[in-house]
Amino acid sequence: MNNQVIRHMVVFCLKHEVGSDMATTFLEDGRRILTSIPQVRNFDVLRQTSPKSDFDYGFSMEFDSLSDYETYNKHPLHVDFVKNRWLVEVSRFQEIDFIKMD
Repeated sequence: MNNQVIRHMVVFCLKHEVGSDMATTFLEDGRRILTSIPQVRNFDVLRQTSPKSDFDYGFSMEFDSLSDYETYNKHPLHVDFVKNRWLVEVSRFQEIDFIKMD
């Protein structure tokens, strides 16, 4: 399992109004901070378009291995982002992680 690509995704709603300057700042800061962690690959910021889901945004990223994913989770920048931004500004979320099968 250590050599398999992990795709980590989280869909979420912010406490800020959709499309507001504060929402934009959160998304831009998330991209800037989380992509500065060396293990993060293929980071995307996503906007929900389907009426089938009531989440507004998503972050998607890949890790080359389970070890890289675990390193990311413990990385000080990630821990700080979760503590000082995510827990403060996100109203609800769902996190999913997949192993790529190809």
